[in-house]
Amino acid sequence: MPNRPNVLFVFADQWRAQATGYAGDANVHTPNLDALAAESVNFTHAVSGCPVCSPYRASLLTGQNPLTHGIFVNDVPLAPDAGRLARRFAAAGYDTAYIGKWHLDAHGRSAWIPPERRQGFRYWKVLECTHDYPHSAYYAGDSAEKRYWPGYDAFAQTRDAIAYLRERPNDRPFLLMLSWGPPHSPYYTAPDEFRARYSPEALRLPPNVPPETAARARQILAGYYAHCTALDAALGELLAALRALGLEEDTLLVFTSDHGDMLGSQGHFNKQRPWDESVRVPFLLRHPARLGRAPRRLNAPLDAPDLLPTLLGLCGLPIPAGVEGLDFSAHILGGPDPSDGAALLACYHPFGQYNRPKHGGREYRGLRTERHTYVRALDGPWLLYDNTTDPFQMHNLAAAPEHAALRRDLDDRLRERLRTLGDEFRPGMEYIRRWNYVVDDDGTVPYTD
Repeated sequence: MPNRPNVLFVFADQWRAQATGYAGDANVHTPNLDALAAESVNFTHAVSGCPVCSPYRASLLTGQNPLTHGIFVNDVPLAPDAGRLARRFAAAGYDTAYIGKWHLDAHGRSAWIPPERRQGFRYWKVLECTHDYPHSAYYAGDSAEKRYWPGYDAFAQTRDAIAYLRERPNDRPFLLMLSWGPPHSPYYTAPDEFRARYSPEALRLPPNVPPETAARARQILAGYYAHCTALDAALGELLAALRALGLEEDTLLVFTSDHGDMLGSQGHFNKQRPWDESVRVPFLLRHPARLGRAPRRLNAPLDAPDLLPTLLGLCGLPIPAGVEGLDFSAHILGGPDPSDGAALLACYHPFGQYNRPKHGGREYRGLRTERHTYVRALDGPWLLYDNTTDPFQMHNLAAAPEHAALRRDLDDRLRERLRTLGDEFRPGMEYIRRWNYVVDDDGTVPYTD
């Protein structure tokens, strides 16, 4: 077997791209991430094109778009044979491991997940989904006994990842996925020492937080940042362990998130929305042995379906048939950007906000380029921003006559992208019926604990 790099993929839940020190947020303290960014490839325009938990995770494991793998809402099951990521690495001799939040099984958020539904991961300490971070359950290996992480779960999960690195069979490379639940709400459950660092009154809000949501935004941002700083501390321990174990040089390390969080910007909260706070995610990649330690910024629009082919490409592994994402590995190594400069943004079904368009609850398709965001709703053009001159997306140009030519150009590009994908851009309930999903009155798939 050729010498292959190890892969350590660390991702948080709902950590928006803006909320790090290296990205320019003066409120948040993230020294370990800032140091990592100083020696990493930084995809400055990475997105979660369908900014919801389960759709991102399904695209990560399959390399496909949501209308292909069928996970365009939360709490529906990914087909047991759909995941290619772990299986491809295992076939190449890798030990595969997953620790933390899963959210792809849909047989109950606290239910045991049997091996045949684990998408090829061997080492397994996982729960489908919980946000009770101080009292977080999991299942280990093939046992159906429910266990509990001691204390704040992200810290315990990180310690388990370090133990895995220390105790694994050292004659095989590894693919280790560490999936943290924070900084997703609830925002007030970070350990006390981290919560004490943030006063709501001292925070500087971005200008796109309207006055009517400012007080709430301050309160939740204080808790959100506390989670971020706690996770940064956990990452610091993980990075130190890589160095101590002699694994740092030949480990391909990724830090990212499944989607962002509005946190009061545009008057909205949580995700699903097409604005940057929801769709843009951090994405740092470090592999000292092959890429060195000089920081590089890449503006290519990396999206969730691109992650599987890119990781395989960086490890010299073949990309399976049926993958729809792009392989950015050659671009990372100095080659051209394989994209057309735009990432697709999509809400296929606005669950939790169904029939509430004033709250952002609408189906949409759009493009995020390096400079522009363009979004259509079912009834026509909705949003158009020049993100260079208007980085907080406060001036919607969609109806401005002087930008009609730009709008038509982006609309033509969007329609061609949808045509290529076979996406007819239909109302969300049509997709719900097509996939035989059952939803409640607000369009949400019911789930059980």
